[in-house]
Amino acid sequence: MSLKYDLGGYFFTLLKIMKYYELTYLISPDLSERELREFQEKIISLIQGEGGALSEVNEPARKKLAGLVKNKDEAYLSTLNFRFQSEKPSPTPTTIQRKLANIEKKLKSESQILRYIILTKPPKKIMMMSKSPKKPISPKTKVELKEIGKKLEEILGE
Repeated sequence: MSLKYDLGGYFFTLLKIMKYYELTYLISPDLSERELREFQEKIISLIQGEGGALSEVNEPARKKLAGLVKNKDEAYLSTLNFRFQSEKPSPTPTTIQRKLANIEKKLKSESQILRYIILTKPPKKIMMMSKSPKKPISPKTKVELKEIGKKLEEILGE
């Protein structure tokens, strides 16, 4: 869908409204650095496998938890921001819901994930701006100072 707006000589074209998602999850603190990197790559490939395009990836950081989560008082906290790429101009909500459900199913099956949440972020509007073509300016003729003086005398009645 493409809408055009003319604002003061500039055309703004609303190309599409995209929904972004944020996956935040806690990873077991029992993993080594190498295992943690491999696990992060596994989660990234899981999202990309469902047609997701990552916009931001935060490296896992070890955090002290306020309470116990699956008998752990520490965990690695990681956040991924993504959106779904589509072959069609606008994917249907059921397609996106199905993709999110598949991601959630796979996340639940991972024993290293203590807890997770997927949030829908406010949609971003992608706009393209272009300047409208100006009307050609007609060349103005030069006016002599004497002619201006005569016109002023006529108007003022001197």
